[in-house]
Amino acid sequence: MMEENELQNGRDDLFSKAVRAGKRTYFFDVKTTRGDEKYLTITESKRRFDNDQNRFFFEKHKIFLYKEDFQKVSKALTDAINFIETGEYPEDYNEEPIPPTEDGLEKWFDDLEKNL
Repeated sequence: MMEENELQNGRDDLFSKAVRAGKRTYFFDVKTTRGDEKYLTITESKRRFDNDQNRFFFEKHKIFLYKEDFQKVSKALTDAINFIETGEYPEDYNEEPIPPTEDGLEKWFDDLEKNL
């Protein structure tokens, strides 16, 4: 009989793709929630050296993207890449910098949610 963890892993991990980019590796993993909703995790992994322990380790940063956000995130990524390549701002560009303080950031997110 399969272990619970094997069943859990078989259900959760649907697709994985690694992209090596210099000293970094990006992992794109499609998983499912308990409710069988698909979502994407993007993990950046960098090999680092710990001088105190005299050994290498991997520093990882992970982003979770859910299906309802795919279109907005995809558009923002496309707009950012296009700006880098052409210097042109998208037609719907709104130059609102994120406030530097935590209180300002919370208010900024509250205002942003009201406008969605």
